[in-house]
Amino acid sequence: MERLEKLLKRLDYTVLQGSAEIEVTELVYDSRKVVPGCLFVCIKGTVVDGHTFVEEVAAKGASAVLVQEDVEAPENVTVIKVADSRYGLALLSCAWFHYPAEKLKVIGITGTKGKTTTTYMIKSILENAGYKVGLIGTIEAVIGDKVIPANNTTPESWVIQNYFQQMLEAGCECVVMEVSSQGLMMHRTAGIPFEIGIFTNMEPDHIGPGEHASFEEYMSCKGLLFRQCKTGIVNVDDKHWEKVLKGHTCALETFGFGEDADLRARNPKLVKKPGYLGVSYQAEGLVNTQIEIDVPGKFSIYNSLTAIAVCRHFEVSENDMKRALREAKVKGRIEMVKVSDDFTLMIDYAHNAMSLQSLLTTLKEYEPTRLVCLFGCGGNRSKLRRYEMGEVSGKLADLTVITSDNPRFEKPQAIIDDIKTGMAKTEGKYVEIPDRKEAIRYVIENGQPGDVIVLAGKGHEDYQEIEGKKYPMDERVLIQEVLAKLQQG
Repeated sequence: MERLEKLLKRLDYTVLQGSAEIEVTELVYDSRKVVPGCLFVCIKGTVVDGHTFVEEVAAKGASAVLVQEDVEAPENVTVIKVADSRYGLALLSCAWFHYPAEKLKVIGITGTKGKTTTTYMIKSILENAGYKVGLIGTIEAVIGDKVIPANNTTPESWVIQNYFQQMLEAGCECVVMEVSSQGLMMHRTAGIPFEIGIFTNMEPDHIGPGEHASFEEYMSCKGLLFRQCKTGIVNVDDKHWEKVLKGHTCALETFGFGEDADLRARNPKLVKKPGYLGVSYQAEGLVNTQIEIDVPGKFSIYNSLTAIAVCRHFEVSENDMKRALREAKVKGRIEMVKVSDDFTLMIDYAHNAMSLQSLLTTLKEYEPTRLVCLFGCGGNRSKLRRYEMGEVSGKLADLTVITSDNPRFEKPQAIIDDIKTGMAKTEGKYVEIPDRKEAIRYVIENGQPGDVIVLAGKGHEDYQEIEGKKYPMDERVLIQEVLAKLQQG
């Protein structure tokens, strides 16, 4: 039970009906979860408008509703009006859980790419230094020993505050979280006093119906993070950084390859060993040391620079930092799986043309004997994605193995045929093997010394969606099953 006026303390509001001097039993924003005596927040969504449920929630016993539009409500229900009920929910959620973020050091990461990997790198470094760290991101939320699969990159504000409270109870001192532009636009992170805000990079993405109206709006939403953090850590090599940071209220630190960056990467070198690809460089400026990471490519240097810049604020020793960077692994993001001393095999979430092109271009720099790309495309999604991915793999890979992904309600062969349409624009060699486990067996059995083999598209997913049902399918498990069979001869 909480007193309503106490929950409303940090909000500008008007009491349209009833009184704020009442006790409420729960804070609810889903009409299906209404309980007697609760406060129901009317969220205006793209599909459903919570304002239309006022009579229904009142009948279920809600004692108060928070609205951003005028509504008809029974006389016994208190009606509180605010300018934006999503913002209202965020600040009410902070109050409901007694402002847990104020007892934690919260690190927020925004940008088009690199958020997930950087989040895990920071978590790894801080844990190596003895901190207990919570995580909220695209793949999962991690609270102590508990792992909760994610539905959104940035969950709803009530969920975030609930996680923060659980993290405190689990003994966490810090939280590292991905902050999406959608999450910022929808006020899911409102009321959180971020210790550090991070900007990784910016590319045209998430523009369209139900997302952002324009690239300018997308940049503006990303920039909101830097008006609610103490320190902003920014990729100064990104051409959009000044527009994103416009109007910022935080102290700034920069990282990148250029002379003007506060933390710089010098002399980057590709590291190639049997079954292993990585990169090394000299860090200069705010930190001066030699760094090696077990993740290939220039973008992984940016990710590690970000992690180093953050962990400097937590007085992490150089040895802890270097060891943690070598150990940091992200499920399904250039995740290397040891299957042979002769060739390298990895799993990656690249599931559109842009991410596949970036991945394959990076791997070609290591001059593999052959670059082999295994992938499929999701059913009931854009055919354009299939054509584009087929064309990208045809141009960049020495061999493409076209297989099934999540066919959903389509026939796997129909999707494969669409991918082949894109392949036909190139001279790339390919084989088609609809069964994904058989496709994996094929690439392992036919791996040649010096090959780099990528299983693309599934990444961290551990299921395959067929005709409305999700079946267990984890590529790591499939690889082990294939290896066991091959060992049996």
